[in-house]
Amino acid sequence: MSYTGNVTKGGAADVREVPGLTISKIEVGDFGNNAYLLRCTDTGDGLLIDAAAEPHRLLGLIGDMPISSIVTTHRHPDHWGALEEVARATGAQTVAHPLDAPELPVETTLEVEHGDRVTVGVVTLDVIHLRGHTPGSIALLYQDRHLFTGDSLFPGGVGNTQKDPARFEQLFTDVVERIFDRLPDDTWVYPGHGRDTTLGAERPHLPEWRARGW
Repeated sequence: MSYTGNVTKGGAADVREVPGLTISKIEVGDFGNNAYLLRCTDTGDGLLIDAAAEPHRLLGLIGDMPISSIVTTHRHPDHWGALEEVARATGAQTVAHPLDAPELPVETTLEVEHGDRVTVGVVTLDVIHLRGHTPGSIALLYQDRHLFTGDSLFPGGVGNTQKDPARFEQLFTDVVERIFDRLPDDTWVYPGHGRDTTLGAERPHLPEWRARGW
């Protein structure tokens, strides 16, 4: 069956093959968190996005093949509940933005800023800093077609900014300028919770999001 991105707690991972990468999505924890395992098809090296919860399931997904990095998209605890255990078991470096890194339960090995790159095998991912949900929220972009957004962009809107107008304006501006103004409609969005979407599906609704302020 083709990839849909629709996963459930306790269910199997949904897996897709794209040029250079295998992407596996799994739901873990009590808050419906998505974790993504990316594997370089040339080298077998892996990268985990958000070791959110249920370390035994994440380690089962990783299996016997190596992972070199664990990226935490932002500081909220539901996105790093399994980070310490998975990092210890795999020996992978931990990656986060410096504004959120101090809140994580383990020392961040590699701090990344907007415009930096993270590698997995021979594959390169671009770091996009999206300010507002948290100060150091980041997204990862692969080949301008695969975008892992954490809690900064979902189907139906940007991430929660606790009804703070300044934070909403910052996040909305970053999402528009750094994502929608830059990337094509067929860019696939892999969020931190729930179902996937595309930029094309969300783009017509940007004026609605700005008007409602969340």
